[in-house]
Amino acid sequence: MKQANRYHPMQIMLHSLMAVLMVCTFAFGKYVHSLPLSPAKFQLISYHKWAGMAVLALVMVRILVRLAKGAPALPASMSAAARLVAHAGHLLLYVLMIAIPLSGWLMSSAYGIPVVMFGLWQVPDLIAANPELAPQLGQLHGALNTLLLLAVLGHVAAALKHHFIDKDGLLSRMSLRG
Repeated sequence: MKQANRYHPMQIMLHSLMAVLMVCTFAFGKYVHSLPLSPAKFQLISYHKWAGMAVLALVMVRILVRLAKGAPALPASMSAAARLVAHAGHLLLYVLMIAIPLSGWLMSSAYGIPVVMFGLWQVPDLIAANPELAPQLGQLHGALNTLLLLAVLGHVAAALKHHFIDKDGLLSRMSLRG
């Protein structure tokens, strides 16, 4: 695993793409959830599912690229505790980027409503229809999204702290500009 002072351009691109996709998917999911039950809502839910499956696919690509390209070392000025928090925060973000789409897919399967990508092909259900379990999976999906929101806010706050207070160049590692 190669380490440098900056992330590889592919990692930077995937980070940015996923950040935009996840913010849009989160906001769209909140919007769709607020709508009354209707055929239009079911169509919008399909779009939300497609975006969630895209997040799941992209995080898998992102993990492979991370394994291949590594990550730059954290600033030497960071304490051992700060390094531990940084690594735990990144791990939490990766776990949530996988768990949230999976929980949505499980919920859809439990409701007996298939995920049909782009209206063309049906992805396999992860579990059999289970009307008793479906609402619980919906609650889990919502709770995981709330946790993701908090984790992302912490991630952004930490990046801004490093940039404006510590001035240690940590944020520039994720920039395409040299």
